[in-house]
Amino acid sequence: MLKWLKSLAFKQQCRDKRVAKKKTVVTDVDVQADMRKSGRQFERFSKIHTKHLTGATIVSRGEHNISRKHIDKHALKVLYRLNQSGFEACLVGGAVRDLLLGITPKDFDVATNATPEQVNALFRNCRLIGRRFRLAHVHFGRQIIEVATYRSDHGRSQSGSLDESGRIVRDNVYGNISNDVWRRDFSANALYYDISNFSVIDFTGGLEDVKQRRLQMIGDANKRYREDPVRMLRAIRFAAKLNFIIEESSRTPIYELGALLEDIPAARLYEEALKLFHSGHALKSFAALNEYNLLHYLFPATAVAIKHDPQFMRLLQLAMKSTDERIKNAMHVTPAFLFAALLWIPVSNCAQEIAAKGMPYSVAIQKAVTIVMAQQVKSISIPRRFTSTMRDIWGLQTRFHYRKGRRVMAVFEHPKFRAAYDFLCLRAQAGEDVGADYTWWTEFQQQPANQQRSELPDNSVVSGRSKPRGKTGARKKRTKTTDKTKLSQTKPIDNT
Repeated sequence: MLKWLKSLAFKQQCRDKRVAKKKTVVTDVDVQADMRKSGRQFERFSKIHTKHLTGATIVSRGEHNISRKHIDKHALKVLYRLNQSGFEACLVGGAVRDLLLGITPKDFDVATNATPEQVNALFRNCRLIGRRFRLAHVHFGRQIIEVATYRSDHGRSQSGSLDESGRIVRDNVYGNISNDVWRRDFSANALYYDISNFSVIDFTGGLEDVKQRRLQMIGDANKRYREDPVRMLRAIRFAAKLNFIIEESSRTPIYELGALLEDIPAARLYEEALKLFHSGHALKSFAALNEYNLLHYLFPATAVAIKHDPQFMRLLQLAMKSTDERIKNAMHVTPAFLFAALLWIPVSNCAQEIAAKGMPYSVAIQKAVTIVMAQQVKSISIPRRFTSTMRDIWGLQTRFHYRKGRRVMAVFEHPKFRAAYDFLCLRAQAGEDVGADYTWWTEFQQQPANQQRSELPDNSVVSGRSKPRGKTGARKKRTKTTDKTKLSQTKPIDNT
């Protein structure tokens, strides 16, 4: 609480100083008009940049296709306020790359020479995060504009350091734009859109790489991957997303340095896995992970199972393709479904081994889930809300052979029935011996509700019970009906 009060007092002092100096306060309405009228502002910031732009290619507004109408209004607000407050401010990274390609960026990141504390003082809706990388997050409702201070080489500074393998463990050495560009990963991501004069600044030949759809690491690729092994996953993701080709010198080290991913926190790899599989290019990303032998470090049990079961690869390809189609059609997807597919055969094989010792299969599969997940979370930390759904999907696979009685309705009214049925469809399409179950449950869902219940031994059965439990006259528990009209994640099999 004391720190928060001090922060408020510090921000108020900064605002008072700005008012005392009679600086203009930027508003949403007049910010662009003020910038157009103030030619002296452009000239002043051009002078500031000039001393740091030696060797850079500067593309003026009339020579590129980036327009402010395609930039998020909140990102513009952050850029303009920093600029009006006497700081350099540039849109940077993937946003500039995507705008040049005619793609709507997902995120708008800002780079500036203002320190995180100075950014925090300018915005009441700002929060500082991170120790390894100190960043300022400016919140606009659910949207966040990330503001990073220009960084420089570590040297011998205590604010930046590397571990024994060369991985960056602290990176808070600040510099200028000419230093910052060499701290970025790929040349296509090292482009700056300067809000002071609307030009694009290119130090590394990124404009040509974007034009040629080429992904090239800045500097020595081997060293840069060691600094941050996640860059290997980023290379795969960008190549899959943008249909870029990874340049030879940037591609070769990936085959040798995959083991470095074992030192990355499991929570961070979970976020990277979501970006790989939930950005509309899961199938390409999955193929690339196999090509560069990186799947072993994300899903070890999956990689082993694929080598011994070619049919499993077919199941995963169908799951990836289904996810891509749903994202393309703006339909809901959940990580639980894709992770359930990735770990299905390891769970199934483990359950069969346990059941062979005399344990019922329905119990064995739950024990197998515990064993497999305990190993998996060492690589990728999957949140419990998704592992719970994965357990239900796998557990219901053992109950789809039910054809009569109360058990049928108990399965049908299960909250995760739709996800489990979609998974059953994938298994059938992949060639697993579940065609009879798939056909029966598909036909059962197509029947009217009264016909579904008429097939049960007792027509009074509701939600798996023939009579309400408890004392006579007790209020009957109301069962929640699930929506069975929700679209399936997989396409039905063509039985013809």
